[in-house]
Order: sequence, then C-alpha cells, then structure tokens
Amino acid sequence: MSHLTGRQVLAIVTNYGVEQDELIVPLRHLRDHGAVVTLAAVSGEDVRTLVGDEKPGETVAPDTTVAEVDPAGFDLLLVPGGTINADTLRLQRDAVDVVEAFASSGRPVAAICHGPWLLVEAGKVSGARLTSYPSLATDVRNAGGTWVDEPVVRDTGAGFPLVTSRNPDDLPDFLREIEAVLEAHRPGS
Repeated sequence: MSHLTGRQVLAIVTNYGVEQDELIVPLRHLRDHGAVVTLAAVSGEDVRTLVGDEKPGETVAPDTTVAEVDPAGFDLLLVPGGTINADTLRLQRDAVDVVEAFASSGRPVAAICHGPWLLVEAGKVSGARLTSYPSLATDVRNAGGTWVDEPVVRDTGAGFPLVTSRNPDDLPDFLREIEAVLEAHRPGS
C-alpha cells in the first residue's frame, strides 16, 4: 500500500527520552505507506528512546537536527511524547519555531502523549479541542485549549489541522487520523 507516496512528514524529538513506540511505530507505519519521514533531533547524535519513561528502548539515527531543518517542505509535523523528551523539547526555541511555522501556514500537526506540551509552549492550542497524557490537561486548559479524554481528537479550532492522542495504546487511532489528515490536506487542495 502506498497511498501516502510523496507525502513529506517531519518528526521532531530530543536525543533522549522519547517514548519508543510513539516514535518508531509512526515512522515505520508512514514509511510503509509511502511517506517520506525525516527525523530531526536536537543534536546529530543518536536518539535513545525509552519504554514507559524508564526502560531503554531502540536507538535511532536522526536525519538532521531541529535547528538545521527547513519546515517549509513538509506536509505534516509529528511530535512524539515521552515525559523527558517533551519537557526538554519545549525548552528548545528551534522546536517551538517549527511548530509556529506549521501552525501559521495551516499545515497539520500530530502530537501524542506528552507531545502537546510543545504546542502549549508555542501558544498554539488556544481554541483547539485536543487530548494528551492526562497530566497535561491543566496546561492545555490554561493555554486556552479544551482538553478531552478520548483516544484521538482531530480538530481545526486553533486554525490548523491538529491530531492528538493520549498514549501508545491509542496509536492505531492516531495513525488512522494522521493518514486521513494527510489525505485531506494535499498540496493545492
């Protein structure tokens, strides 16, 4: 199956603490369906994932760094979770700038688990209905978003397509909505 052939996806992470399945599963799924996925990390060193925020997971080589990547050529931004990853990523000005570039141009953003922390930091959840790991609910509400406890939420209330999910158990729903938003937001449509 290659219904996403030619679609360009940018995933941004830190080099330590990203939740393994929230990175690896979407990368493999999107690539298996024809998308070109670029992994940008804070540094050029390997990305060391974790399982459940504590056990060592797979190690992945990034394609580029967040500072070097030009977000203009991508169709969707993927922000995986992991508590350490998300908390560190939201302190990276370059990562916040990437979110702002996608949101201001109306391109889709997909964030799972603690990933929406980056959107909160960028000021891009106001008016949106979204979900996340439950501990972010207050942060989302304080930033003007409406937090709900659902497996996946697809919304445009913040002015751009936003897909969010709560945790790795929601990955099937998350991936389905990522595919749907990529199909709906083809260049020129």
